[in-house]
Amino acid sequence: MNRDRLKKLAAEKRFIPGIYNYCDRWCERCPQTSRCLNFSISEEEFSDPEAQDIRNEAFWNKLSGILGETLELLKESAKKWGIELETLDSTDGIENIKLKNMVSENHLLYRAAKSYTDLAEDWFGGRETLFFETAAAAREGVSLEEAIEVIRWYQYFISAKVMRAVRGKIDEEEERFDEFPSDSDGSAKIALIAMDRSISAWAVIRHYAVDDDDDEGVIEIIAFLDGLKQAVEKTFPNARSFIRPGFDRVDQNE
Repeated sequence: MNRDRLKKLAAEKRFIPGIYNYCDRWCERCPQTSRCLNFSISEEEFSDPEAQDIRNEAFWNKLSGILGETLELLKESAKKWGIELETLDSTDGIENIKLKNMVSENHLLYRAAKSYTDLAEDWFGGRETLFFETAAAAREGVSLEEAIEVIRWYQYFISAKVMRAVRGKIDEEEERFDEFPSDSDGSAKIALIAMDRSISAWAVIRHYAVDDDDDEGVIEIIAFLDGLKQAVEKTFPNARSFIRPGFDRVDQNE
């Protein structure tokens, strides 16, 4: 996609600015794809089956081209605001970023979210096939299949968004940009939504537990995830009220 086409596409009024910043990246289940610039770019650029295969050179060539054009547009926009991006890459700045990343990675919330990822993976080891067979026998395979799909989708997503929320909170406390919506709250909100959905999906899994060990394991995971959810809510008390562009409605009476 060349720069002119990217500019033209970005200028279309049907797109909601920033809608892709606080979504769950599950485009197949999203009702707002027609209003998402990221989705439209992907559809246009990766419509070729070869370009959709990450093992194919065409995919990486397309991705590289989009990145290059995006960076050029970013530089153009920055110059309009009197910002020289090249001057931002100072040694002190890079070291500061590394330090913030290290603090974020060692934050209790992020480590707990990573632990959930491992708990889910350990529990599913060797059990997934058995559960599909049980569901097929009960003729309720669709609901169980969807529950597993939900858990698997958010398994790594949760820790990634918790990490972004923690990292964003560090930046916001340092910069204090009070006039802008809090990115950390937005990231925490979609992480909380992912946890809500995962807990519900685990409850479906528990319904199909074939023995006491399976049931006990699911209960432990639900309890752990609920504890993580409460910790995130306590750390980001305004997260639930964050308005995500395109997804959350603003109460006109407020």
